[in-house]
Amino acid sequence: MSDVGSDSGMGSSPIIGFSIHLGTVAPTDTGSIPPWVSTGHAIPVLVEPKTSGEPYWSGWALAGDSRATAVASHDGVTVLLAGELYHRAELGSVVGETADGLSDAELLLACWLRYGPSGLRLCNGRFAAVVAENDSVVVATDHAGTIPLYLRTRPDGVDVATEAKVLAEGAGDSFPAPGTEPAPGLTGVRRVQAGTAVTLVPGSTVAEAARTWRPPHHRLIVSPDEAVNRVADVLDKAVRTRLGGPHDPVTAVLSGGIDSSSVVALASGGGRPVRTISLGTDIGDEFAAARVVAEHLGTRHHEFRCSSEELVRQLPWAVAAAEIVDAEVLEYLLPLVVLYRMVPNEGTRIVTGYGADIPLGGMHRTTERLHSLDEVIAFDMGTFDGLNELSPVLGSMAGHWTTHPFWDRDVLDLLTALEPGLKRRDGRDKWVLREAMRELLPTATVTRPKLGIHEGSGTSSAWSQLLRRVGVAESDLASVKTAMAAVFHRRTVREQEPPGEVSFDDVLDEVMSEQNLAVTR
Repeated sequence: MSDVGSDSGMGSSPIIGFSIHLGTVAPTDTGSIPPWVSTGHAIPVLVEPKTSGEPYWSGWALAGDSRATAVASHDGVTVLLAGELYHRAELGSVVGETADGLSDAELLLACWLRYGPSGLRLCNGRFAAVVAENDSVVVATDHAGTIPLYLRTRPDGVDVATEAKVLAEGAGDSFPAPGTEPAPGLTGVRRVQAGTAVTLVPGSTVAEAARTWRPPHHRLIVSPDEAVNRVADVLDKAVRTRLGGPHDPVTAVLSGGIDSSSVVALASGGGRPVRTISLGTDIGDEFAAARVVAEHLGTRHHEFRCSSEELVRQLPWAVAAAEIVDAEVLEYLLPLVVLYRMVPNEGTRIVTGYGADIPLGGMHRTTERLHSLDEVIAFDMGTFDGLNELSPVLGSMAGHWTTHPFWDRDVLDLLTALEPGLKRRDGRDKWVLREAMRELLPTATVTRPKLGIHEGSGTSSAWSQLLRRVGVAESDLASVKTAMAAVFHRRTVREQEPPGEVSFDDVLDEVMSEQNLAVTR
């Protein structure tokens, strides 16, 4: 059907990211390799149109395997997909193709040939895609935008990339295409919204957008037993579809909390060997809780520790990966970034329990009334887009591929829609998940109170402590953090400076000077 090679590297799709120009003029070459912070093999993409009106493709794809072929094409349709699809067999059954032997790009292509753009509504995965047909180009994110996707329109076409920094140089005014919003700190760069397919005609201002997924607003009334069984089943499937081949090694982040422990327990099912990893600092760790789970499940467990100061000094890496300026979210992401960077670079597939808090209300454990709990869950599910908390760049800049079962589309649909009395019950947060895992995990783990990864590693206090030591007053902490995040973003994203060359102290001095605050060292 196409010339795409067999699956290799990171599973069903070896493409990590891309930077592509789709234009009206024939390119002379693919241009220079983009300034990604993700690591991998750069593969040139150069596709000539087969009929008049089709766009020229030029640019680069980033792959986990140097043998990967970036695009799939057939019958006038060309597809580029970064990431992976998680329901291959089901998707193959409805498009009349067996999924065996097909890459994810080929599977998406088959879906497109049968259903057209609406076929994107069938896709449950972690992906960003570009599809060209006739004179139109469709750029699309998965249901939750877990691979951020950016675009910039130009008179001669459109640039599309999975890292915003790639489009920063020379960016000017860009057509505000529907289904997009401005990327932070980058004039002329637009981010495609989660669960959205944007159709453009290169070289024009013709554009339209279609939603392929929205968080459910309704709530399900089911019995507690049915809810527990359904959560166990849907989460089990989400984990299994993310583990790669039957002999592929599995690494899982393990804090010892119910979220990560649930994923590890399900990943260990069937006797598959699993390696678990935990991070701690001199301020805090959850090693004891993680060991209980690792010993219970028989995983090969590894503990990584760094000083709290070194943890905070890696903030430029977190900003370069997530490409955001929200200081609070950066504190959530920083421990994961540091942990991924400490894991030996083996092209590791890492599965996490990250994200369960949002549909289950885990970060709102002090919210007592069920009405209020449901309101904050609805708010969080309506505002997650653009925070890039699940961006693969957090891991791929260290050579790893990360995946998050709690943000599987089917898992999100169920967890979000369950009525709040199943999430807060008998005084316990995340009740339905804890009950679903009761037979698989130690009682101490099932009943352990919620603790965020940034809390367990001390990240939320480490940044503040470092700032206090240099004389920042308590009343100035928030504004200094926000300003530092903006400077890190300017230097690593807009100015494309390698994060390893951005000095935490220099940025702190710059911010303190701008705010007329004195630094004492």
